[in-house]
Amino acid sequence: MGDLVKEAEINKIVKDILADFEGGKNIDEIKIFNNPDRLEVRQLVDNMFRIIFPGYFRDKTYKIYNPHYSFGVNIEDAFYHLNKQVKLALDFSKENADMTEEEKLKESYRICTSFFGRVPKIREYIETDLIATLDGDPAAGCFEEIILAYPGLIAITVYRIAHELYLEKVPILPRLMTEYAHSQTGIDIHPGATIDKYFFIDHGTGIVIGETSIIGKDVKIYQGVTIGALSTRGGQKLSGK
Repeated sequence: MGDLVKEAEINKIVKDILADFEGGKNIDEIKIFNNPDRLEVRQLVDNMFRIIFPGYFRDKTYKIYNPHYSFGVNIEDAFYHLNKQVKLALDFSKENADMTEEEKLKESYRICTSFFGRVPKIREYIETDLIATLDGDPAAGCFEEIILAYPGLIAITVYRIAHELYLEKVPILPRLMTEYAHSQTGIDIHPGATIDKYFFIDHGTGIVIGETSIIGKDVKIYQGVTIGALSTRGGQKLSGK
């Protein structure tokens, strides 16, 4: 029986694919060390859940859970990683094209400080979403069940985190966060959407809420709903409008 893989054939395949990288296509650029890290962003979101719901989620690295110690560690860790990812993301905005590395570091630090200063506001809004879910779903037994099991609250929580970064005009990062929630829940909320308090998503599968959506207070959405979507042949012509 012959070799399953022949070195000469593999070398030719590698050579042909590497040559294809020289074609000038958008997917040819190698920016792996300059892009926000998707895995790190997901870990950051998970850490934010430990900050927003300190009594429900914990870092299992530690055998003993001390709320005061763990909370301080979580904040420091989240600040560090957010600062790092924001700094990388700033390169993707044309508005920041002329910024020096030092200016980007200062801006990312400012954004992170501002963001963590808004955590009490984020938690205030999520508290109302939690109440709306219990009030609106007769199948919900308790707050604990909603926090631990409901995909709607997960998606809304990630949206509320990402929205604050969107307001700071951080590129890419907010979308990476909400797409993480989308992959976990089937609920797609653009971080640029405007959503007031007491927002309840029941079931949630197939919900899409676009960037231009404005949702008022005390709104309930079930499943299979698209809000604010508009597709055109022009595509990018509507970007930012």
